[in-house]
Amino acid sequence: MALGANGYGTTARVLHWLVAALILAMIPVGVIMVREGLDRGFQDALFIFHKNVGSLLIALVALRLVWRLTHPPAPLPAHLPGWQRRAAGLSHLALYVLMVAMPLSGYVRVRAGGFPIEALDAIGLPTLVPRSEALADAASALHQGAAWALLAVLALHVGAGLHHALILRDGVWQRIWPPRARP
Repeated sequence: MALGANGYGTTARVLHWLVAALILAMIPVGVIMVREGLDRGFQDALFIFHKNVGSLLIALVALRLVWRLTHPPAPLPAHLPGWQRRAAGLSHLALYVLMVAMPLSGYVRVRAGGFPIEALDAIGLPTLVPRSEALADAASALHQGAAWALLAVLALHVGAGLHHALILRDGVWQRIWPPRARP
């Protein structure tokens, strides 16, 4: 699980792609579940999925943060211009802030609204926020605003990654992509 000489170690790569897959699954579910006219059973299933995967994301993002702070990646390649280094740093910071804000604001919205989070209830985790419609409404507004910001930063992040992978082919993408097995 050591750090790769030119990028991220195995643990960081697994955490990156696991969190990415879960976030990408959460986006369409979050959009669809609030639509009017859905079958109630289907809508409930989407809400349950969204709340419980959001709870899982809180733990995985916390683990990612701890891992990142204790296992920094190798420096970016020397050929990258300074503006790209700064943009990469700022976009990663924004992603981490949003990956924390999204599930926490969702948690507060649900718990302050008096709703269950089935997985957390099943393990006996107590509700950590008081019931309050005003708090639920504020958390909902934060969750929705952060969702739009996350979509924008994700588009930038994915676009930059694909630019490095498909156009520049400069090794930046390989820093996080799972390494290929060698024959």
